Amino acid sequence: MSELQNNYAQHQVYKHLCTRNEEYPFTSEVHKRTFMRCNISKKHLQTHREEQAHACDVCKKFFRNSANLRNHLRTHTGERPFKCDVCKKTFTQSSHLKFHLRIHTGERPFTCDVCKKFFRHSATLKYHLLTHTGVRPFKCDVCKKSFTQSSHLKDHLRIHTRERPFTCDVCKKSFRKSSTLKYHLRIHTGARPFTCDVCKKSFRRCGALKVHLRTHTGERPFKCDVCKKSFTQSRNLKDHLRIHTGEPHFTCDICNKSFRRLENLKVHVRNHSGEQPFTCDICKKSFNLSSNLKLHLHNHREHLP
Repeated sequence: MSELQNNYAQHQVYKHLCTRNEEYPFTSEVHKRTFMRCNISKKHLQTHREEQAHACDVCKKFFRNSANLRNHLRTHTGERPFKCDVCKKTFTQSSHLKFHLRIHTGERPFTCDVCKKFFRHSATLKYHLLTHTGVRPFKCDVCKKSFTQSSHLKDHLRIHTRERPFTCDVCKKSFRKSSTLKYHLRIHTGARPFTCDVCKKSFRRCGALKVHLRTHTGERPFKCDVCKKSFTQSRNLKDHLRIHTGEPHFTCDICNKSFRRLENLKVHVRNHSGEQPFTCDICKKSFNLSSNLKLHLHNHREHLP
């Protein structure tokens, strides 16, 4: 018994020395990760064996269990077995349908403890909390601008690379973001999936509906700290603040007319240059304002059989 106790004591001392000296003598054969104890190394290798047991035959990607592999295979087959009873949109996973249904029910079960704002997804709340802490861990190596999400940095980098990987099959216009292409396609289809419950006016974007609803509720959440004037949109407050800060306006080099917003100056300059960058895909008529093109396309849709 004393010999067993002595061996156990030696083993405990060895574990302690490994910890203090940060010695990890057992190495994984898969990716050379090191471990302090042999049994932990064996358990780690077992996770790789389990992954290899659930490999995709198409792209050879590994998964920890059969359920994850089954969900992944739908990306190859195109199968979307979970359907929304409200809008008939389909999904590859039941969890995606569950999240989607909150759009219709209005359920937002995740609450920010700081500002009491509600969210549909826990991940969205997680990223939102960074706006309170000021932490922006993802930084652009080119211009040093930082972001709260890696996906936002990825989208931003395309400004520098000029990459526009998402192309419209109808007019061949390309975009940096898949979401921008999604919204653009609604110009061609005429889809306006977001409808105001009060006046039944419909919108292509959820954000546009959110802003519109303030015309009914009277909500003006963006307030000027100087004169207490409030606005329905953050960009309107930003433009207003230039009155107090004395920030220079954007001035036309031709007629010296000034504007509070750069976008308005760009539109104005087209009056001098004659540029009409927005073209109707149906009749090829061009316009200097995107809003004029939208009205024109609406007229086409009204005359469709």
